[in-house]
Amino acid sequence: MAAPTATSLTSTCTRCLRSRAPLLSRQYLPAIANNRTNNVNVNRTFSVLHRPPPNYPGHVPLKLPERLFLAAGSALISFLDPRRGDLIALLGETTAQPYFIYRLRDTMLRHPTGRRILRDRPRITSQSLSLPYLRSLPPNTIGATYVSWLDREGVSPDTRAEVRYIDDAECAYVMQRYRECHDFYHAITGLPIVREGEIALKAFEYANTGLPMTGLSVFSTFTVKKDERERLLKVYFPWAVRNGFKAESLLNVYWEEVLETDVQEMRDRLGIEVPPDLRQIRADIRRKKREEKGGKGKVAATASTASAEEARVETEAEREEREQREIERKAMEILEQADKM
Repeated sequence: MAAPTATSLTSTCTRCLRSRAPLLSRQYLPAIANNRTNNVNVNRTFSVLHRPPPNYPGHVPLKLPERLFLAAGSALISFLDPRRGDLIALLGETTAQPYFIYRLRDTMLRHPTGRRILRDRPRITSQSLSLPYLRSLPPNTIGATYVSWLDREGVSPDTRAEVRYIDDAECAYVMQRYRECHDFYHAITGLPIVREGEIALKAFEYANTGLPMTGLSVFSTFTVKKDERERLLKVYFPWAVRNGFKAESLLNVYWEEVLETDVQEMRDRLGIEVPPDLRQIRADIRRKKREEKGGKGKVAATASTASAEEARVETEAEREEREQREIERKAMEILEQADKM
């Protein structure tokens, strides 16, 4: 049998390719076209007008310049007005990526309870917790402490905004969980929602979670009064740093399952010391100021009474002098009439 020549091989391959060309075109050309389309779509994700699809309901994908702009704007306005909870939430989401929120998620994944929370993804609302049931619990339990704190501060667990700007769906839930557990941190530490208490709790959360937003919130110390700033620097910041670092991650607490647990037992288990009662400290200061103001008012009233007494005495003296002058005048008139006689 003769060996095939190069010319014959070339002819055979050419005929084979020609015969298979329609099949190849049907098999591979659509894939090539799809790749080109995908490349166009990928390029379009970097355009403001062509965003990628959301990764979960409510998600808003952001480009890096947009993220930086929102972070800077929300940080500035939140510093000027710490009561803007919506902007504080926005600051938390735009500064948590790409590193910090993933690290916090990994902390939960390394803990058995944290893994259960990520698997179950429970939400904290007034319906899921049944506030009337919490009010029926003994006062020393976590549930009763939590609901009494809500009632005293006049807040509700239903006011927490939905996460929108975290790209990963699981990390978005981690941020949502942190946001909804914030009131439990208030309750277990006893810190009120006044500006001073919020700053102290944010310092504690920064030491415990490492989220940049909580650390940036500490700069609001410069917006409080001088005596409040001194208390934060001397009392509450040392407490926050010491307890935040040594305590277990509070995100690994399944709060829905420990509502009937003694609150002090939970503090001991987590390694949290109760800080000085800020509400009582502020109440004592207000009472002292009222007493000082009342004392000054009494002194002023006493001085006013003394002045009135002095005015009254001077008026009587003047009247006596006037009466004496009148007597002398009448006596002179009598003497003059006697001389004329």
